[in-house]
Amino acid sequence: MRTPAIVVAVDGTDSSRAAVRWAAREAELSNQPLLLVHVMDWDWAAARYDFGSEHFETARKSADGIAARAATEATTVAPAIDVSTDVAIGDPSAQLIIASEGAHLLVLGNRGRGGFAGLHLGSVSQRVAMHAACPIVVVRGRTTPLQGPIAVGIDDTDGADEVLEAAFTAARARGTSLSVIRSFVPVLMSYWGHLPPAQVHTPEQDDAERARLTAQLAPWREKYPDVPVEILLSHDSAAALLVGVSHGTQLVVVGSRGHGVIAGTLLGSTGLQLLHHAECPVLIVRPHGKRDSGR
Repeated sequence: MRTPAIVVAVDGTDSSRAAVRWAAREAELSNQPLLLVHVMDWDWAAARYDFGSEHFETARKSADGIAARAATEATTVAPAIDVSTDVAIGDPSAQLIIASEGAHLLVLGNRGRGGFAGLHLGSVSQRVAMHAACPIVVVRGRTTPLQGPIAVGIDDTDGADEVLEAAFTAARARGTSLSVIRSFVPVLMSYWGHLPPAQVHTPEQDDAERARLTAQLAPWREKYPDVPVEILLSHDSAAALLVGVSHGTQLVVVGSRGHGVIAGTLLGSTGLQLLHHAECPVLIVRPHGKRDSGR
């Protein structure tokens, strides 16, 4: 891949078609080429030693057709973008990880068939999430674009700046506002007993946390003065907040891993709930040049 591209996994399903349409619009917004990848989940031994078989040729023609139809769909949505296709052979998760090398973004549908089965929550999506070398978008929820804000969930770790950069960039490109969401657990006094944090009123702690978040956002507001920003602070779980706001947003942006309340956003329970229940596409930002080890 000579230049970074937006790579989208295609398999001909409705979910895949939604991913192609989303990726085409994103390619148009970001002026990036689009690469459509279809993976033939073919037995490696058969693919290696039996390329000339009639069965393989039939499967290959079908795969080429799936990729070609995806390209037509993409150019229908965004006629001016640069679109190319690739048909890979082998394990889908491994091939998608390879395709992510040097990519600007990897886009997946939330469901699939054949080799992409389980993209909703199965082994393919989890392995790709842990090992892909670029940011990932899982396209799920509503199938038509919504003219709403971008939502971003952040903590106060070092990786938050990369998440904020992606979120502010997405909001500016779409000409919309940004909802910045932080969930934090206040220090609870013993006399509150076993009340859950979400039901406890702690105005002083809330004010202090809001001040910290406001200071964290200050340089980004200066860099992106044209992006209106709203802060949402809550004692509720990060998963509940992000799923809730996804009903009225274009995109939810989170980090791939953290060390605060958003810790494990993709690989932990918060991210898994988000991928199950979000009503809009979800962007998982991976730190530049890093992969999660999965350990």
